[in-house]
Amino acid sequence: MMLRRLGRRLRALHADEGGAAMVEYAIVTAVIAVVALTAAQTIGTNVVAVFNDIATALDGI
Repeated sequence: MMLRRLGRRLRALHADEGGAAMVEYAIVTAVIAVVALTAAQTIGTNVVAVFNDIATALDGI
C-alpha cells in the first residue's frame, strides 16, 4: 500500500514539467533581452553617426 502511494507520487512528480517550462521561458526571455539590447545599441550608434554628419554639414554653411 505504502509503496503504491510512493510510486504514484514519484510518477506524478516525474510527469510535472512546470519547472522545466519556467526555465525554458526564462532562457528565451534572456535571449530576447540580449538581442533587443544589441539592436538598440547598434541603432543608437547609427543615429549618433547621422547627427554627426548633419553637424559637420551645417558647420560648412
